[in-house]
Amino acid sequence: MRKQLLILSAFLISMTVFGQKDELKSAQNAINAKSYAAAMTSLNQAESLIAGADQKTTAQFYYLKALALYQNGSKQADIEKVSAAFNQLIAYEKGTKVKYTPEIQELTNTLIVSTATQASEDYKAATISEADADYAKAAKGFHMVYVLSPKDTLYLDNSALIYNKAKEYQTSSELYEKLLELNYTGISTTYVATNKDDGQDVTYNDEKTMNLQVKLGLAENPRTEINESRRNIIFKYLAENYVELGDLDKALEVIADGRKEFPESYELLITEANIYFKKDNKAKFKELLEEAIRLNPTDANLYYNVGVMNMDQKNIDEAIANFKKAIELNPKFAEAYQNIGTAVIDKALPIVEEMNKSLSDFDKYDKLQEKQFAIYREALPYYEKAYELNKSSIGVVQTLLGLYENLDMQDKVEKLRVVYEGMKE
Repeated sequence: MRKQLLILSAFLISMTVFGQKDELKSAQNAINAKSYAAAMTSLNQAESLIAGADQKTTAQFYYLKALALYQNGSKQADIEKVSAAFNQLIAYEKGTKVKYTPEIQELTNTLIVSTATQASEDYKAATISEADADYAKAAKGFHMVYVLSPKDTLYLDNSALIYNKAKEYQTSSELYEKLLELNYTGISTTYVATNKDDGQDVTYNDEKTMNLQVKLGLAENPRTEINESRRNIIFKYLAENYVELGDLDKALEVIADGRKEFPESYELLITEANIYFKKDNKAKFKELLEEAIRLNPTDANLYYNVGVMNMDQKNIDEAIANFKKAIELNPKFAEAYQNIGTAVIDKALPIVEEMNKSLSDFDKYDKLQEKQFAIYREALPYYEKAYELNKSSIGVVQTLLGLYENLDMQDKVEKLRVVYEGMKE
């Protein structure tokens, strides 16, 4: 009885081996004929038989599966599955005799180059069309390069950024989180020289290649450029993604982590300020802007925004001082001129209220009105300058027209009314 069982087992093993070889042979023939779907059918049938196969047969199975999925570099290939198959074979052959790994590594390099090239072309097309779907296509391509070559984290960074442009904020966030998890910095060395034929700068993968091109007389002006850390910006973009997703608290958590690492980061400080503005916490917004001014005292926009917050809090003199500082830094800041004019006019509001209470007291009313007009004359040059710098603002034209009418400047009223009526049409 035992002898019969042994004979039966040997028969079953023999049948399994024959089955493996037949399916693998069919898969090889299908690949040769570029019938990749048929090859996968044969390989799927062989997969259940591989568990007991010898190393040679198992390696052949992984190799054929990689080729079938690769489809000779077709654009129809699922790069994620191709990458997994390539890595599966390479990992297996690390523990056995290496046969197919060199070929697969060469195919991997070829696929990396072609995928990166296609992703770059897709990105250029997206910058022209500015369509979300086109940006998403490019982002997926760059992510696939990273999948094929996980050491090239720059492509993961590119993908995260372009998914943001595609408004796919959740995917972008996941990739940025991955970059932070990997302690990615983005610090890199770039080798650049100028092509002698066309005068264009060329970037090389390594210094040796660049120097060889210079030595051969094909390039000149060789130089090494160091790209600074991008972690600071990654925290910023990740926080902005969460803002777009409506999770302001999570965005503030990201900023807090970023500012622990980069306590003097102007970009993170401004991002934090904007988040508090969205949370309608204007006091915190103003506080952070004032801190930002200490970090970057030459940014006219900061002074302008602090001025707006001071106006909101009825700190008129402080607001005017901030707007004047913004103008000092940017003499063409039309909105700052306009807001100084508005802040000055606001000083007349209590006077107008008092005038309304003194309609029967003509002497008092006239004195109050003179004070009112004095304030309007003080505001006038700021509105005139705002109009000079921005003639398309109907708000500026409307207020300026009102000032001219109150100050009885009829010649200017008539000219500006023509402009105002044209803007209303």
